[in-house]
Amino acid sequence: MDLFEYQGKQFFAGYGIAVSPGEVADTVDDAVAAADRLGYPVVVKAQVMVGGRGKAGGVKLAANTAEAREHAEFILGLDIKGHVVKRLWIEKASDIAEEYYASFTLDRAAKKHLGMLSAQGGVEIETVAEEDPDAIAKIWIDPVEGLTEAVARAWVEEAKLNPLANDGAVELLQKLYTAFTDGDADLAEVNPLILTPEGKVHALDAKVTLDDNASYRHDWAEYEASQVRDEREQAAHDKGLQYVGLDGYVGVIANGAGLAMSTVDIVNQVGGQAANFLDIGGGANAEVMAGALEVINNDPTVRAIFINIFGGITKGEEVANGIVTALGRVKIDSPIVIRLDGTNADQGRAILAAHESESLVSKPTMLEAARAVVEIAGKR
Repeated sequence: MDLFEYQGKQFFAGYGIAVSPGEVADTVDDAVAAADRLGYPVVVKAQVMVGGRGKAGGVKLAANTAEAREHAEFILGLDIKGHVVKRLWIEKASDIAEEYYASFTLDRAAKKHLGMLSAQGGVEIETVAEEDPDAIAKIWIDPVEGLTEAVARAWVEEAKLNPLANDGAVELLQKLYTAFTDGDADLAEVNPLILTPEGKVHALDAKVTLDDNASYRHDWAEYEASQVRDEREQAAHDKGLQYVGLDGYVGVIANGAGLAMSTVDIVNQVGGQAANFLDIGGGANAEVMAGALEVINNDPTVRAIFINIFGGITKGEEVANGIVTALGRVKIDSPIVIRLDGTNADQGRAILAAHESESLVSKPTMLEAARAVVEIAGKR
């Protein structure tokens, strides 16, 4: 779950991280009133979940009421890379001496938390990594041990920040790590992290991605309500399905996130392009399968559908019966290729075999199924 900048700052503030004061505004009048309350100068910021706001004109400095109104009128409704601005963040302007970059995420390969810190902030970290990789100081943190002050201080010194920022950076990074771990975030990024002329360090921006799987531990209703989804993603979300829209033409349905990712990968490997990632979870009963098929079927870019199910606790014959029942409930416009494996897979395949046709094909392996679905899609 990605947060808007203002939500990320509210999230950070809850863990004692210094952020600039600001207010949310949905109208021009609200933006002007917020700016007047905060006191000038202020920064009028577009709230969209995409980078490049500044270059697109979505971040502007206002020195007075007239400028605040002018900028708010311009930015509200602005299209930034396909994202239309519907909300503004009015922030008290900050004096900046230097800009840095800091983030925490998970390094799955190392099975540790990864921290990145750079004295080159205010630009995309990918650009820094490409042009000057030595400018990024990285640390790997054992989740059991956490980020100690000693480790944080050595990390800051390695990043070669201005010595005036060291103490403030150490304190903020420890709080940022706490926000990342206790707040169940997948990403906690500050770019830029600034040093003011007075020697203070605080977060001037906030990019936060929360782990949906941890939502039961938190009250994220406000964050959830503000999520931006396309029609396909919203339909899947309403049915309790894990869905991500992609740019291809092969619809993908799988049970389990790992299998769904592998399915997307193998479609690409055999020369196709997946239209989506869709994880129906551990089960594959008729109701869940019907919902998944309905979501996929409503995507006009889909030419063929790949159902890839591995039966574990849910037995193969139950999966097959669920698929057959679902197909009776939903009118499908695209041909379907099914790969069923796992517990009682032979029984499940026998059930599917009785219903096979030109528009419903069953294959025994992922690779065969992927090749078949891409071939079928290519003919449509």
